[in-house]
Amino acid sequence: MTQHAAPAPGAPAPRSPRAADRHRSWVTGGIVFAGVLLLCNGALAVLQGIAAVAEDDVYARIGSYVYEMNLTGWGVLHIVLGALALVIGYGLLKDLAWARFAGILLASLSLVAQFLFLPYAPVWAVVMMALDVFVIWSLASRQEEAGTGL
Repeated sequence: MTQHAAPAPGAPAPRSPRAADRHRSWVTGGIVFAGVLLLCNGALAVLQGIAAVAEDDVYARIGSYVYEMNLTGWGVLHIVLGALALVIGYGLLKDLAWARFAGILLASLSLVAQFLFLPYAPVWAVVMMALDVFVIWSLASRQEEAGTGL
């Protein structure tokens, strides 16, 4: 007969392998979705930046704002962040470890940039900020298995 040791008092109950597999696949699905979101966000940010650089009358400012920058500056910023998001999103879909850390950093920068872009496209900026928060959460929730070396 095999005896199983009882867990120590106050220790978390061990998860069944099935529950661990469900959690792992759910987190992996979140990372794939974050990669797709970064790819889409990158493509849209490049287009948003091109529109801001090409014509200064594409975006209308809503009132005065403390953080003012001309639209050409915002356009260049969006093009650079968008190109980085495309590269990092591709890296996430390839499940590269560096892409997770870079994705968290880029989504954080995008979150700040969208906050500063609020006077030009308020609804769009709020939606993009929410997506950036989801990307940060899903990439930060990934836990490596012991001994995998990833």
